[in-house]
Amino acid sequence: MCSARSERGHDGRSPGRRASFALALFSAALSAGCALQGVAIDAGAPRELTETPFFPQERYQCGPAALLTVLTQSGVRTDMETLVQQVYLPARRGSLQAELTAATRRAGRIPWRLAPGGEALVAELDAGRPVLVLQNLGVGWWPRWHYAVVVGVGGDRVILRSGTERRRVMRSRTFLATWRRAGFWGFVALRPDEMPAEPDRDRWFRTLSELEEAGQYALAAEAWERALAVWPGSAVALFGLANSQYGLGDWAAAEASYRRLLAARPGLAAALNNRALALMRLGRLDEAESEAERALAAAAGEPDVEHAVRETLEQIRAAREESQSRSGRPSSTSR
Repeated sequence: MCSARSERGHDGRSPGRRASFALALFSAALSAGCALQGVAIDAGAPRELTETPFFPQERYQCGPAALLTVLTQSGVRTDMETLVQQVYLPARRGSLQAELTAATRRAGRIPWRLAPGGEALVAELDAGRPVLVLQNLGVGWWPRWHYAVVVGVGGDRVILRSGTERRRVMRSRTFLATWRRAGFWGFVALRPDEMPAEPDRDRWFRTLSELEEAGQYALAAEAWERALAVWPGSAVALFGLANSQYGLGDWAAAEASYRRLLAARPGLAAALNNRALALMRLGRLDEAESEAERALAAAAGEPDVEHAVRETLEQIRAAREESQSRSGRPSSTSR
């Protein structure tokens, strides 16, 4: 039996926060809960991903085994030893969800959390993607946490790669009960050029912003490009792309993306501020200061943004002082 703790939340850090502090300003607030619609699993024609690999687990290591299954199926080259080191917590005799999703990002894949119930699960199977799920094989007051991978459904059966069983078959009602007791937690590992089978735009944007928060800028940039192909002109996607380019140190691309966003939304203080930062990095200090002053005017009434813009202005003026000091020219009075 595998042991794991149910622990929600993401594990992101925010090393590029100076360039991305205001992505949330563009996103609608998301509900913390999900309506349990379509909980039953469709009893349609059977479908099974028979080519899904199988990696039998060692004691308490169902997390690494399940993760290795979905990553390998997605084309990632890794092994059990590597994933055990990344996600297995000996003191807890198991793995937390945060470790599994973080390891998925490090492997160059996007962990897409499924909506509760059978419809989303079946949709991903139909798209050819096995689903990593957390089950509670015990009861609420005495949980027995276990990670497995759903590879098929049909009739009233669910087929899993589970523990030491390559093809464990459970009744749908039994599976759904164990999954429900674990909060319907499950995800698929997506390449950055893929989209979920049933994409919810706001949830997808939130998922991509977590890549940036975790410092996965290259992965995020490619995924934001894909999102822009699906939702052209989206301010959130364009802002996310620019922030990811900034995080990668591609100042010219970031500046161009911020400029493109501002052409459509000229009064966005966050975008003005971040473009000023990109201009500063490019050494275009006069333009940077002018853009930051525009941002400061646009940020009136938004204390957090206004504070960030004032910090940007300080950085730009300090950069000018340093540049003038190196060149031997006298400093000009800051405006």
